[in-house]
Amino acid sequence: METSAVAWWMFATLGITLMLRIPVAFALGLACIPALVLDPTLNLTVLVSQAFSAFNSFILLAVPFFLLAAHLMNSGGITDKLFALTRTMVGHFPGSLAQVNVVLSVMFAGISGSSTADAASQSKLFVEAQVKEGYDLGFSVAVTAVSSVLAVVIPPSILMIVWGGTFNTSISALYLAGFLPGILLALAQMGTVYGYAKARNYPKYERARFKDFLKAGWFAIPALLTPAIIVGGKLFGWFTATESAAVAVLYSMALVAFLYRALEWPKLREALLETGKLSSVTLFCLGTASVFGWLLAYYRIPQELASTVTNLHMGALGTAMLIAGVFLVVGCFLDAIPAIVIVGTVLEPLAKSAGVDPVHFGIVSITALAFGLVTPPYGLCLLISCAAVNVKISAVLKDVMIMLVPMLLVLLAIILLPDLFLFLPRTFGAFGGAQ
Repeated sequence: METSAVAWWMFATLGITLMLRIPVAFALGLACIPALVLDPTLNLTVLVSQAFSAFNSFILLAVPFFLLAAHLMNSGGITDKLFALTRTMVGHFPGSLAQVNVVLSVMFAGISGSSTADAASQSKLFVEAQVKEGYDLGFSVAVTAVSSVLAVVIPPSILMIVWGGTFNTSISALYLAGFLPGILLALAQMGTVYGYAKARNYPKYERARFKDFLKAGWFAIPALLTPAIIVGGKLFGWFTATESAAVAVLYSMALVAFLYRALEWPKLREALLETGKLSSVTLFCLGTASVFGWLLAYYRIPQELASTVTNLHMGALGTAMLIAGVFLVVGCFLDAIPAIVIVGTVLEPLAKSAGVDPVHFGIVSITALAFGLVTPPYGLCLLISCAAVNVKISAVLKDVMIMLVPMLLVLLAIILLPDLFLFLPRTFGAFGGAQ
């Protein structure tokens, strides 16, 4: 079959199935069937064999481990310890509770690596509490949803693990490159909260005493060591990304069971069930997306696209802008992991031919995909936050878009200043294999 015909069949089938509201994982699998049936050199067994090859990855074992660590932290009350600490840190800022919301998301991002886990836990904790203190409902939901996306940029990010495993990019380098964008995105969100608080006269708490900060910090230090163990252990070569996730689970279990004494069988059972549900959905999407990506590579569709765009002579900067734009649009309609496997596979030859650094390619793409988590029609984190308090997306969309504007400026800075954002991985020499 000709490349153009295959591309037409695959993307047309995918578009139709998505419009019919068929779940993404099934839509991707169905989109592969026309090529497998019509091409005499292929057959339907490819769907199973390539999906199994995607599942059979040591790196991807980190996904359920990170999700389990996050659920253990939540069920064991560790989030409450972090909340107390963040309140002593930024509680005196205008829009205190919303500021705490953002900073807590930064801390939680360093533990879970999952935006959906963050959105689920933070929505229950913050939205109703902010409304009771006089914050508008739309703003309360918006800041909770938007702050949750920090978990895909701040290491350890599940998307970084998937990216490293898919494109053989150093996960250590991606971790290091993600620190500065994550902090800048958080500061952009805090600045937006400050503007809202001043314009709408939102409340603020009294400045905490230094003694209160030390006390809250003392109880929170064991929990704060979790990201240090996960990221530090990976960067110093003590263990791989997967092993660091397993260590995070053991450490979280020890904290909850022995230090905080909050391990109860019903909570543990719920944590295991939720981890199983999220992991199965994530990995199933990855499996069918991998088959889709394999077919794209088999018919050399990415190379054809790369050769066409290369003739435009866009250069590294123009190509990075194009990559960000594509992922911003795709993220509105497709889950981040399938988008990485499918769209990333298409764009990688283009990025390579234009001389875009592979780590810069990864960070720009992951940051752009983060926006899709709160932009309709997909917007999974926005859906979770709205569902938690039974509010329509239309009621919070304006506030979400306002919060995304300064974050887009951060994304633009990442594109325009690659040397600044690659300083840490280059300094620590973290470029290497994906393990």
